[in-house]
This record gives sequence, structure tokens and C-alpha cells, in this order.
Amino acid sequence: MSPVRTPQAERTAAMRLRLMEATVECLVELGWSGTSTTVVSQRAGVSRGAQLHHFPTKQALVLAAVEHLAERRRETLTDAAAALPEHGRTRAVLDVLAAQFTSPVFFAALELWVAARTDPELREAVAPLERRMGRETHAHALHLLDVDEARGANRALVQATLDLLRGLGLAASLSDDTARRDVVLDAWALTLETQLERS
Repeated sequence: MSPVRTPQAERTAAMRLRLMEATVECLVELGWSGTSTTVVSQRAGVSRGAQLHHFPTKQALVLAAVEHLAERRRETLTDAAAALPEHGRTRAVLDVLAAQFTSPVFFAALELWVAARTDPELREAVAPLERRMGRETHAHALHLLDVDEARGANRALVQATLDLLRGLGLAASLSDDTARRDVVLDAWALTLETQLERS
């Protein structure tokens, strides 16, 4: 009996996934400057030729990886919304969102954003992705908090929440500040509870 062969499309998808996951690992561990297509292909166990066929440049590979993981982040947020408690929901939402800003996806994206600041070509490619991710995160936050952004100061409060969480994520990139973050989020949850306008 001959062995069952995996279809080419499945093998290709699996290889692309390994490349993208290895890219994010490299960005988190080695930073933008330490991440190269050679290092990524070695870590992914993919031949250099196959990697170049699918992602001819470092920029193309990194953008695809961050976008792929942003998609996984959307799925995580959707699952988290279903599991939120009724009591203490606002504080639980802050924990869900904070997890997004302390995840490998955020740190990989951070490496990309910083490199794009001084690289006009990279910035041109990164800016649309960053704007789209920002809009999606804002929409998820509105959904998780169960508020209409057209009411009162809801839009500004949700944006302030995301800006706060992004800053806390930056702090977490240098050291474990979980205890301080918890205190800040406890206080911010109380602010949101009193200031958000719910229907």
C-alpha cells in the first residue's frame, strides 16, 4: 500500500505558516536588524529557494507574518468576547485587550513600526497595515465594551483606552510590570464604568 501524499496546496500552506511563525519569533528575539530571510528560512526548516519563491524580500515576509498573526489575534478576540463575565465585564475586557498589547504579535509589529520610522519604503508598506489594525482593534474594543461610539465621549474613551494599553505594552517590552499594570487597569476600569454611555 503506497503512503498517502499530502496535496501540494496543503504542503505550501504549511510551509508558509512555518515561515511566518519563524519570522515573528525572530522579530521578537532578534529585532528587525537581526531578522534576515536566511535566519528565518533556517528556523522554519524551509529551503532558501522555497522561501524566496513565496516571499522574495524580507519586507514581504515580515508584512505577511504580521498580517497573518493579526488575523489570529482577531480570532482570539472573538473567542474572548464569548467568555467575558457579566459581573466585572469592563475590567475583564481590559485584561483581554492588554493581552493583545503584551503578545508576541505586538512586539513583532513594534519592531516593524520602529524600523519603518526611518525607512521610507518600509513605512509606505507598513502604514496601511498599521491603520487597518488600528481600526480593527478599535472596533473590537467597542464590541467588547458593548458601547456605541456615537454616544457621548465613548469614542474618545475607547481610543484613550487603546492608547493607554499600547503604552503599557511598550513598558512590558522592557520588563515585567504586571503588578503596576494591574493597578493602572483597576483604576481605568472604574473610570470607564462611570464615563462610558451605554444604551
